Amino acid sequence: MLSVLLAAAPAFTQTRNRSTAKPKTTATAPAQKTSQARTAGATRVADQIKFLTRFIYLLGGVASGIAAVDEAAKRNEATPAILQKNQQSKTTVRTSIQGFRESLDKLEIDFRAQPELQPYYIKLAGVADGAATAEQQAAANQFDAAGRSLLNVISRLTDVLVVMRQ
Repeated sequence: MLSVLLAAAPAFTQTRNRSTAKPKTTATAPAQKTSQARTAGATRVADQIKFLTRFIYLLGGVASGIAAVDEAAKRNEATPAILQKNQQSKTTVRTSIQGFRESLDKLEIDFRAQPELQPYYIKLAGVADGAATAEQQAAANQFDAAGRSLLNVISRLTDVLVVMRQ
């Protein structure tokens, strides 16, 4: 019986050689730096989308209020206090849009200057111009049109974010 087990022993052993798992190579420093820069850039783009989206949501109500007061002023039905408050609202909207344009200018400059983000600059280029258009429209009391221009800016920023996440 022992001879049968010894003769059959090679049949029970594994015939395939096992290899040890190769250790995974960690990302090289340049690849890791690129990944971190891309993540930071994408975060900044996402932040701009959030800020602009919230602003446009608020702008809708403010713009309709401004238009209503302007119509009342044309009919001489607005008090000086309401007219002053309306002027303050217009100034606040214009200042906010100017701030967005400045931050988008900086974002474009940073993407152009940082080698890791330059591939995405092509998609990003021009968003500050869209905000500048909104700024001009707001200066001309065209607040609805300014909001639509900012929606186009958000659309472009979203396109950049999609490309960065690929």
